[in-house]
Amino acid sequence: MDLFVDVQIADDIIDHPALPDEASLTQWASAALDGRCRFDEPELTIRLVDNPESQQLNHEYRGKNKPTNVLSFPFEAPPEVPIPLLGDLIIAVPVVEQEAQEQHKTSRAHWAHMVVHGCLHLLGYDHIKDDEAEIMENLERQILAELGFDDPYSEDHGIPNTES
Repeated sequence: MDLFVDVQIADDIIDHPALPDEASLTQWASAALDGRCRFDEPELTIRLVDNPESQQLNHEYRGKNKPTNVLSFPFEAPPEVPIPLLGDLIIAVPVVEQEAQEQHKTSRAHWAHMVVHGCLHLLGYDHIKDDEAEIMENLERQILAELGFDDPYSEDHGIPNTES
């Protein structure tokens, strides 16, 4: 699979010291999508934002007036438009960094989890119902383990606020 990731960084956080590099974002997204995506050469946008932008989007699209870690916006092209665009991930940098600290995780591990989590949402996975959550969380554990990260749901880390 050849994945194209368009990384966008909001002006307010462009110099934030905790931003992962494009290669890492692409690696984590590829791990989540590989063998699960219907496209051979999928495209994905990952936008890294500050809390106000995250809050505005979360309020507008989910009715929750607070910033959140990751929002996933799947793209569904009409059948006559054959483009391999999966959609957009919007990741709030301050939220991810705060959660990593609160959950006693490395920043890198939590970033990987948020990218994997968001990509699985783009593929149609969800965690609203318990049985769906179990499937999605087990898949996240597997993908993150393959990337060399610990179980993100381990009691050692706390439970992440994955509200996308």
